[in-house]
Amino acid sequence: MSALLQLRNVEKRFGGLQAVKDVTLDVEPGEIVGLIGPNGAGKTTLFSCIAGFHRITKGSIVFDGREIGNRPAFEVCRAGVARTFQVVKPFARMTALQSVMVGSFLRHRDAASARRAALDVLARLRMEHLADVEAHSLTLVLKKRLEVARALATEPRLLLLDEVMAGLSPGEVPELLDVIRAINAGGVTVLFVEHIMAAVMNIAHRVVVLHGGELLADGTPAEVSRDPQVIAAYLGEEYAAGA
Repeated sequence: MSALLQLRNVEKRFGGLQAVKDVTLDVEPGEIVGLIGPNGAGKTTLFSCIAGFHRITKGSIVFDGREIGNRPAFEVCRAGVARTFQVVKPFARMTALQSVMVGSFLRHRDAASARRAALDVLARLRMEHLADVEAHSLTLVLKKRLEVARALATEPRLLLLDEVMAGLSPGEVPELLDVIRAINAGGVTVLFVEHIMAAVMNIAHRVVVLHGGELLADGTPAEVSRDPQVIAAYLGEEYAAGA
């Protein structure tokens, strides 16, 4: 089986700063892959390169057999890659339904069809009862879920989730993990950035570690959590002792 996403020797420089260094990575269809590492490791920059928000300085990004490196974000999205952002920025005065319709218009040209598709996405994320609620009045966890819904409405094959659990209470995290599992079970491959290690180890099929913009480790959650380099660079001895 060919990888859905293939990164080969990807680099990104901002002037004299090299944020991503020679990253080679495959993501297989149907996987849930966690991308972890300390702040400043290059995780969000790598997401932005994949999604077309940053041009890469060097290398190749291939999605479903097609080169998407340095293609505009709208072309990457149309090809089947959608992303969320660390800081949620909802269309505050739009309802939840209208917000998700923004995404569904990518595949559905008339309003009635886009509305039906958006309602289906809201139902999948257990938000159909909030369709007519304005986004600004939602709680943080629901705004996070709305961000996922808007991305999912573009009907991606690969969903990039950037710290969707940040700011949630311990009781709210499992519910969002269930949502991600359901999205993945529906045929969407997931690559996500997260700092909540319990969540990463709970849901990821595979974990990739970035450090200083470079690929430090790639393996199962159990393998990565025992890797001495990962423990030293990111997890720390206290985490390793309790794992």
